Amino acid sequence: MGFLSAKDIAAIKDMFDKSLVEPVKIVYFTQQLECQYCRETHQILEEVVNCSDKLSLEVHNYLVDKEKAQEFNIDKIPAIVVMRDGANPKDYGMRFYGIPSGYEFMSLLESIKMASTGQSDLSDKTLELISKITTPIHIQVFVTPTCPYCPRAVMLGYKLAVAHEQIRSDGIEAIEFPHLANRYRVQAVPKIVINDQVEFEGALPENMFVEYVLLAAGVEPNS
Repeated sequence: MGFLSAKDIAAIKDMFDKSLVEPVKIVYFTQQLECQYCRETHQILEEVVNCSDKLSLEVHNYLVDKEKAQEFNIDKIPAIVVMRDGANPKDYGMRFYGIPSGYEFMSLLESIKMASTGQSDLSDKTLELISKITTPIHIQVFVTPTCPYCPRAVMLGYKLAVAHEQIRSDGIEAIEFPHLANRYRVQAVPKIVINDQVEFEGALPENMFVEYVLLAAGVEPNS
């Protein structure tokens, strides 16, 4: 039995038909043993990919394909990379660790659309501010499938990654990675950690989220 209903599949197909421009490849890192939701995540990805001929799925064994995991900076599983494919492939630095279920399923769909169009839909002010960033920025957004506010935070991180070469952003399902949740003292979600230095909670508006990113980058907003 599939995860997606016939109604869901029809809606996703319609959305992809209207929004996808360039082909998109989902690179999935999995492992047969000792991975709680790897099988289910794989099935979800297959069902999504089957919704459009512009999508493809590339699957790697995390333990066997170590060079490929290093190439994409993958350090835990299940891991999902969403990137532009085709004649001009591009990895925008969008990652999701864990099963993209519940409210986070929409984050998966939206990341596919962004990888296909290369458009972040960030404000001109935000684009101007982040253009000042010259150092690598790593955003980690801790979420749970039942949190209705979490996708907003995940998507803001992804938008920033699409808009700036120095930014990469991870959505992390906190329950599946308790060691990370403990390390970063995740007591409420979304919990955002930037460069292991700056952290905050909540689905903040774009301008406030960007202020924290600039803080981590050592950039004065008014400079």
